[in-house]
Amino acid sequence: MSRDVGTTADLSATELLAGYRSGEISPVQATRDALDRIEEHDGAVNAYCLVDADFALARAKESEARWQAGEPVGPLDGVPTSIKDMLLTIGWPTRKGTTTSAGGPPEGPFEVDGPPVARVRAAGAVLLGKNTTPELAWKGVTDSPVGGVTTNPWDPTLTAGGSSGGSAAAVGLGMGQLSLGTDAGGSVRIPAAFTGTVAHKPTYGRIAHYPGSAFGTLAHVGPMTRTVDDAALLHDVVAQPDTRDPWVFDVPRESAVERLAGGAQGLRIAFSPTLGFVDVDPEVAALVAEAVAVFSRDLGATVETADPGFADPIEPFHTLWFSAAAKSLEPIDAEARRGMDPALVEIAEQGAGVSALDYLGAMAVRNELGTLMSAFHDEYDLLLTPTLPITAFEGGREVPEGWPNPRWTSWTPFTYPFNMTQQPATSVPCGFTSAGLPVGLQVVGPRHADATVLAAAHAYQQATDHHLRRPALLG
Repeated sequence: MSRDVGTTADLSATELLAGYRSGEISPVQATRDALDRIEEHDGAVNAYCLVDADFALARAKESEARWQAGEPVGPLDGVPTSIKDMLLTIGWPTRKGTTTSAGGPPEGPFEVDGPPVARVRAAGAVLLGKNTTPELAWKGVTDSPVGGVTTNPWDPTLTAGGSSGGSAAAVGLGMGQLSLGTDAGGSVRIPAAFTGTVAHKPTYGRIAHYPGSAFGTLAHVGPMTRTVDDAALLHDVVAQPDTRDPWVFDVPRESAVERLAGGAQGLRIAFSPTLGFVDVDPEVAALVAEAVAVFSRDLGATVETADPGFADPIEPFHTLWFSAAAKSLEPIDAEARRGMDPALVEIAEQGAGVSALDYLGAMAVRNELGTLMSAFHDEYDLLLTPTLPITAFEGGREVPEGWPNPRWTSWTPFTYPFNMTQQPATSVPCGFTSAGLPVGLQVVGPRHADATVLAAAHAYQQATDHHLRRPALLG
């Protein structure tokens, strides 16, 4: 497929930076093109809850001067970037999709950046604004009392997924090349699969997070982009220690960008089409199987079909998830809860009934799952699965119409298990259904193998052209 590049908004961050170095592109031009794209298309998808054009253009002019002097301040200097509205950002509110004080400090504006925001700012990124999220980022689709419904670049009647749906829609439409999302049960990978974009959930503790999430050690911060090389670039910038996060580790790290060149050559890969318990849409299953064949046929990997061997951990996950929701809503009285997402209030009320023994039991299952996956990766370097068993459905709904279960976790069984195990996982686009909707391939690795996961996903993306196809909104 030939690539249609209309403006710099259609370029990747890596391509922009090459243009800045050569002098063929300026950060001001790139920022204006991103803002123009927001002006033109955000009304259809609702990816942003805040856009600060004056601030962005001022930072772009500063970046342009640095590039002209041959003195870029960091590896993202001048790259248009957005931030999910769960992460503290100096000068801007962080409303977390709620009109209440649940889950965090007052609305702001703030005088401190969260750790990953501080890293991208120090690296010279041009911050455009904040991306929409469901209330407290609690579900796998994006709608809230604050942000409304966020929809899909491939069909604006459908959901973009969530909870980082605003970030995925933004990068998918060129409304900024990079975005920072959060993922406690699939929240960067779900919208990446639905929108044909890329997202990486890092090993827990690789990227610092402050203030700590109510969802505790399930919650990761991760890069969201259109290409895997951009995800690796952003990962390397934000994967740094910060004393505000007591869980973050500072061990010798392999650069994800440097590891990309190694690809998937020689890797031992397991392919689990269903994890042993998931019903997958036939079109999704066929596209994922075709993608897996690329690894053995073209990329030099050895691939075997093998299930990890665990049962669906949905009930232990719900115990952890619902009790976290209860804690988030603990200070909110009944009157204020009437204005919140009713389903969030419902799970919080269920979570309030979780006993300490129930919670510790769920943690024991989590520990067993982590031990099982560690042993699995003694035999296999990577695990491939579908990212999701279905494609995008109607916007503004938690589940597809007629779905037998009311909760979002019922259609995300490939994602939340790997939050429980804290493993790195990347979603990369692997094709389109007959209806023209994107499908995602999930690449999972053992803890601390982020660079290998990204290298394998990059090798697959380089061997295919799915990421070059333009969303319907772009024509």
